[in-house]
Amino acid sequence: MSLLDDDNINWVQDLENAVLEECSASDIFCICKGKPLPERLRSEVWQICLDVSDKGNQIELFNEIYDLPNQAVLHEDCTNFVATLGNDDNEKPSITSELESILTYYCKSRNLTYKHDNGWIELLLPLITLREDKSTMYNLFEGIRDTYIPQGSQKDGNAFHIMRLLLQYHDPELCSFLDTKKITPELYCLTWFQSLFAATCNLTATITMWDYYFQQSDPFFIFFLSLIMVINAREQIMSMKEEGKDKLINILSGMPSGLEAEDVADFCSLAQYYCLKTPTSFRTELMQPLYGGSNAGAQSVSQALCLPVSVDELVGNAFNRAMGGGQDGVRFFLVDCRPIEQYNSGHLPTAFHLDCNLMLQEPSAFQTAVQGLLMSQRQALAINSNAAGEHLCFLGSGRNEEDQYTNMVVASFLQKNTKYVSLLTGGFTALHDAFDYERCLQDHNAYQCIVCLPRLGISKTPTQSGKQSSDIFGKISAAMKSKSAEVKGMLFEYIVNPNNSPVQERHVSSNDKQGKRYRNVAPVFSIDDHDDSITTDANLEEDDDKELVSIQSWIKDPDVIEHFPCQEVQVSGCMYKSHLLVTSSHLVVIREVADKSDTGEVIVKRPLSTIVKITAKKRVPDLITFKYGIPDGDSLLISDMDRFLIPNATKATKTVSDQILKTMKSKD
Repeated sequence: MSLLDDDNINWVQDLENAVLEECSASDIFCICKGKPLPERLRSEVWQICLDVSDKGNQIELFNEIYDLPNQAVLHEDCTNFVATLGNDDNEKPSITSELESILTYYCKSRNLTYKHDNGWIELLLPLITLREDKSTMYNLFEGIRDTYIPQGSQKDGNAFHIMRLLLQYHDPELCSFLDTKKITPELYCLTWFQSLFAATCNLTATITMWDYYFQQSDPFFIFFLSLIMVINAREQIMSMKEEGKDKLINILSGMPSGLEAEDVADFCSLAQYYCLKTPTSFRTELMQPLYGGSNAGAQSVSQALCLPVSVDELVGNAFNRAMGGGQDGVRFFLVDCRPIEQYNSGHLPTAFHLDCNLMLQEPSAFQTAVQGLLMSQRQALAINSNAAGEHLCFLGSGRNEEDQYTNMVVASFLQKNTKYVSLLTGGFTALHDAFDYERCLQDHNAYQCIVCLPRLGISKTPTQSGKQSSDIFGKISAAMKSKSAEVKGMLFEYIVNPNNSPVQERHVSSNDKQGKRYRNVAPVFSIDDHDDSITTDANLEEDDDKELVSIQSWIKDPDVIEHFPCQEVQVSGCMYKSHLLVTSSHLVVIREVADKSDTGEVIVKRPLSTIVKITAKKRVPDLITFKYGIPDGDSLLISDMDRFLIPNATKATKTVSDQILKTMKSKD
């Protein structure tokens, strides 16, 4: 007998003893270390790991009345499924009956509706192999559903927004490619999440994977297993740029079918590695929404620009490194994107300053600063300093007026396919209160700090803010609040006519007369570098009575000429996943409703005849602004505007402008 055989006997004996002594899941993992379980012990170990050993005979309460609204669908699914198992014909009726009674009672006890292809039947297949009684099977099924199946595992569910953020974090290029193809995670990994891979992997591989999974006792592990499935297919997927969407989805969704039982250990080890290389705070914040049945946090995830990191994690990370630990996990390189005067009023000594205002005002200086950032990051890693880290964590002020520009900086890094990009939740405001700021923040000045000033009863006047900030948008805000007509006039002239354009813009005032567009005068369309400052508050107002519609019904409407998935960008910097539709007469924007499949709010419905200008910045070509109003002499009278981030902005601009010209010609 070899030494290896002795080791196998020893750990199996240890496991048998532990099971008899009513051990915990953590005890089992310490003994097994993720190894496949002996068949004779698997049922007991799974029950311990799922914490259902003492559940008793719950299904005994079932009254054996099969009267669900879609009972016929459930019965047919169970019958068809059992027919594929290869059991003797005389065994099939009893197996079918067991499956149907388990699922019927589960629906009734949880007040749920059974749906075809929801993964429930596939979850029962590995449990059938345990050859346990119906009561034990039910308890195991219930334990798996409650503990390991994310609540948002439906179309456009919260779980898939998280999956996309993780893919973007580790492989932004692949994520961008799939986004371009409009292939969202639910299109290829819905069945993975619903059945813990039982619907796509072969039975032996599924059981081996579940052995490891349940020993881990980590519900979030499904995300990293799925992430590895996608990343492993990277080379094949990226080589299929000319292939259609459906073919790519079929290849991705079928990836688990190639996994064999002997590959599971390496597959899970790689998933564990990616888990260690990912910030953990998103788990804490999303545990309740995903596994507790609450919808809290769902909207914030669906609208997140990148993976969020909590202040607690950042502080803990810094402390561990200062104590000499944390070398194997995530190491953050903190990038402070606040305006220079805020940075100079207090900052972490290890943070690299990258003024977000430079991106729009001085793009060449911004690019130089970015190169300096990347060089500093490499040097810090080389000497293993406390500031070193492969993972870029961007820090804003925590105030919407500045953070909209921080979001643009983060987006620029993502567009360049930069790995490991995250954003600190709450920004400097949250960081300020997490530290002993008098000792930990460098150059802290309470009389200049944006967090301390309100608490001291001191506030900067708008004019002071305008003088201190080099941010053009900050100057606009200050000017609009100022009572000085001279300051307002100077800034207004600078904003609306930065390049001495012969066509000048101004906003509607109470003294303006309403007019119609001049005949034979085309709207002004330009792809320029003007600052499209939104001085109206229209986009800030939320209408509680917005029209809820079926998104697909609108997209398929015969009157819709073109459809563009986009992000609505508000004045506050908040971004919402939306759809821009161009009809023969209107520009329509539908904002998706979080966790409601195919449901949206009509937030914009503008006649094409009111669009007088479309602008897109050269430095951010996908960010376009629609301005509405009427010509007024040699000027344009601007009444309102909307801003969107559209991946195919050039085509969108051309489609809208062409349709406006057609509309004008039809009226002549």
